[in-house]
Amino acid sequence: MRKKLTFHIANTSRFKEQLLFWSKKFQYVSILDSHEVNQKENSKAEYNTYELLAGIDALQIIEPKQDFFYYLSEGIDQAKDWWFGYLAYDLKNEIEELKSENQDGLEFPEMNFFRPRWVFILDVDTLIIHYFDEEFSEEEIYRLANEIQNLEVKNEASLAVNEINSRITRNEYIDSVNQLKDHIRRGDIYEVNFCQEFYAEDCYIKPRGTYQKLTEVSPTPYSGFYQMGEQFLLSASPERFIKKVGKKIISQPIKGTARRGANEEEDKQIKHHLFNDPKERAENIMIVDLVRNDLSRTADKGSVIVEELCGIYTFPQVHQMISTVVSELREDIHFIEAIRQCFPMGSMTGAPKVRAMKLIEKYESTKRGLFSGAVGYITPEGDFDFNVVIRSILYNARNHYLSFMVGGAITMQAEAEKEYEECMLKAKAIMRVLKDE
Repeated sequence: MRKKLTFHIANTSRFKEQLLFWSKKFQYVSILDSHEVNQKENSKAEYNTYELLAGIDALQIIEPKQDFFYYLSEGIDQAKDWWFGYLAYDLKNEIEELKSENQDGLEFPEMNFFRPRWVFILDVDTLIIHYFDEEFSEEEIYRLANEIQNLEVKNEASLAVNEINSRITRNEYIDSVNQLKDHIRRGDIYEVNFCQEFYAEDCYIKPRGTYQKLTEVSPTPYSGFYQMGEQFLLSASPERFIKKVGKKIISQPIKGTARRGANEEEDKQIKHHLFNDPKERAENIMIVDLVRNDLSRTADKGSVIVEELCGIYTFPQVHQMISTVVSELREDIHFIEAIRQCFPMGSMTGAPKVRAMKLIEKYESTKRGLFSGAVGYITPEGDFDFNVVIRSILYNARNHYLSFMVGGAITMQAEAEKEYEECMLKAKAIMRVLKDE
C-alpha cells in the first residue's frame, strides 16, 4: 500500500537539481517540470497541477511489441498505481494502416511505461513522497529526503558535440515544401507538419548536465527528463497534448509563434500582431477542428467545447498561440482509448490527419520515433497529463547517437525559404546548448 510523507523545501530550484542528480543511480527516471511558467499571466494556469512530478526506479515495466494500447490499459487496470511513460509517434501504425520505414538511428521502443518505486511531488515549497509501506518505514523515507537535500551537486559539463549534421540539404527541404504545397493545391490536405532531423554520431554527452542547460535556456511548462536505461529524452516542450481530470479531457494545441520584444511596448505590439495574423490563426483553427473531431469519438454528446480560441501565451523566449479544447469522457470508454483516439496529436500531423501522416512518411527522411510523441504520467485514479515532444534532444548512449528534429506547419501561404530559415533558427537554439558545454 502506498503511503505519503510531506516535507518543507526551502530552496526548490536547488532541490530539483539534487533530485535530478540523485536519480543517476537508477535505470528508469521520469522528471516532469513546469518551471512555474504558467502560474502568472497565462489564463489557463489552473490546468497545471504540479510544479514538479517525478517517478524514479521501476517496479514494473510495460513495453509491448504489438497491441500497444491493449497491453497498456491491461497493465494499468491490474495495478492501479502511478505510471510514467511515453508514446512514440510511430504508434500511428497500430491506430491506422500506416508504416514507418525511414532512417532510425535512435532505436527507441514504440512505447515504454514504468510503475515507480518512488513518486516525488513538488508544489510550491512542499514536497510529498509517495512510497510503499511494506518496503520502507517512515524513518527510512525521512533519511531518503535528507540524503537528497544534502547531495553535493558538482557541475556536470559535457563534452561538446563538435559535428552536428543535417539529414537533408536546404534545396531538398525547399523542394519537399513546394511538393507538399502542390498536394495542398490539389486538395489532398489543408496543412501538414513537415520536419527535418539534425544528428550527431559517435557523440558523448552527459544527459543530466545537458538537460539542465536546455531548461535554463528555455524553461517551459512541459519540460521533462526521461531515462530508460541508456536511452534519454531531454525535453523543453511548451505544449500539452492531452490531460484528464475526473471526466474532463483537455487538449491545448499550439500553432503560431512570435519572438519576445525588447521591451514591454514592443512585446505588446508583437502579441497584437500574432493574435491578428491571418496565416497563424488559420493554422490554429484548422488544428482546433481536428482536435474537436478526435475528442468527439470518446466524448459525451454535446460536451466538446472550445474554451479558448487562439489565446496568446507568453513564455520566457517566445509568445505562442494556444487554443484549449475540452470534453467529458463517456462512462463506457476506457481513458486510454481517449488518448488513442487523439494520437498522434494534430498539431504535429496536419489535416486531414491520415493523409497528412502518409505524406510525412513520404517526404521526411527520418523515423520520428519519440519526437512528436508524448511523455507524461497516469495517476492511481486514472487521471493523466501528457506533453508534445518538441524542442527536445534524444540520445542513445549505447550507440552514441544524438538527434533532434525541427519543423513547422506547411499551408498554402507557406514560403519554402522562410520555413527553412525558421527551422534553422529552431535548430540553432538547440545547437547552442550542445556546443557551448
